[in-house]
Amino acid sequence: MINKTILPNGIRVVSEYIPYVKSISLGIWIGTGSRFEDDHNHGISHFIEHMMFKGTKNRSAKDIAESIDSVGGHLNAFTAKEYTCYYIKILDSHSDLAMDVLSDMLLNSQFDSDHIEKEKQVVLEEVKMYEDSPDELVHDIYLENVWKEHQLGRNILGTKDSIVNFEKDLILEYIKDFYTGDNVAIVCAGNIEHEKLVELAKKYFSDFSGKKKEKEIIAPNFTKVKSFHYKDTEQTHLCLGTIGVDQNSPDLYAIYLLNNILGGGVSSRLFQSIREERGLAYSVYSYQTNYKDCGLFSVYAGTSKDNTKQVIDLILQNIKDLKNYNITEKELRTAKEQIKGAMMLGLEGSSSRMSRLGKLEITLGKFVSLDEIVEEIEKVSLDKIANIIEKIFRKDLISFTSLGPIQETDIENIDCI
Repeated sequence: MINKTILPNGIRVVSEYIPYVKSISLGIWIGTGSRFEDDHNHGISHFIEHMMFKGTKNRSAKDIAESIDSVGGHLNAFTAKEYTCYYIKILDSHSDLAMDVLSDMLLNSQFDSDHIEKEKQVVLEEVKMYEDSPDELVHDIYLENVWKEHQLGRNILGTKDSIVNFEKDLILEYIKDFYTGDNVAIVCAGNIEHEKLVELAKKYFSDFSGKKKEKEIIAPNFTKVKSFHYKDTEQTHLCLGTIGVDQNSPDLYAIYLLNNILGGGVSSRLFQSIREERGLAYSVYSYQTNYKDCGLFSVYAGTSKDNTKQVIDLILQNIKDLKNYNITEKELRTAKEQIKGAMMLGLEGSSSRMSRLGKLEITLGKFVSLDEIVEEIEKVSLDKIANIIEKIFRKDLISFTSLGPIQETDIENIDCI
């Protein structure tokens, strides 16, 4: 059962009581991420996430780590485009400790100047590590290309130029603007009753107040591009994609199913035709990304320079086949069962349930039950799949980005679908 309470300071407390487990997963979700940054503070959301672990008025960085490690718990955080989350998984008997540590981090972090300078170097090394991972880097280059000059098209980490300029005043200004009561959700799944969670939230987060900064949110315009980025690598890493749908779209579940059929698993068309039948790639898949007001549908593959043209041709051929309405009822039924099964299996632990609750609350402000999702999946027909295919796979929308040893002269007719 899902319960929700809004505290006097605006904080939302959301929980799912799971009495048959011995743990809780507790997350503090902030409704801000790289999408809400400006040019001068690009990467600040991620940097603040790092700094929250560096010491408070009450605990050193080592104390923070040891307080949770010493009872067998797990403490971590992550930053996304539209939200940031700090979370702990711990035995239910230590729920008070979990709330104490998280509130201490978010309310009492010192942001010591020496720690800021050291952490700049850590994040700069993280940027370098990311740049040395072409199979990950190509996705960011692709985003920069199709969502030009928009916050959603930028790397969450920031740039070398922006990171070196981070200082305490900039951090405190951003926290004042977005780490506010009305922009926070305390989310928990596990063996704790909602009333107890609310009492703990009142005890430790009553000083979390303020109103978030009003910031105009504009959806990005999709740009059709053909972009080649040379890098001396063994493989060509490529992304080929088009527009997708937003989180509230009536086509959301149709595009889930389309993704599953095209490249969402080992039985998908792309995996079978490119890897299993021809051995042209180790990694090939499709994926769809949804935000509050926009989305993308993309295909990734990593292959040798000599096989790049053939892999692209096969991706385009698979898209052409979709446009020829050759998805069968059996294929659609299989996709529905795969998605339902994966979704239910993925929610067997308290961590995954907390994560799902948090994302729904911070992005949509509401809970969508598994029964509602299953019902929507079952409603998707072949005609609805055909409509979304016609909408997104248009010649004027297909964009291409590669990272690796190929040149533009090596590839022709990329936009022929």
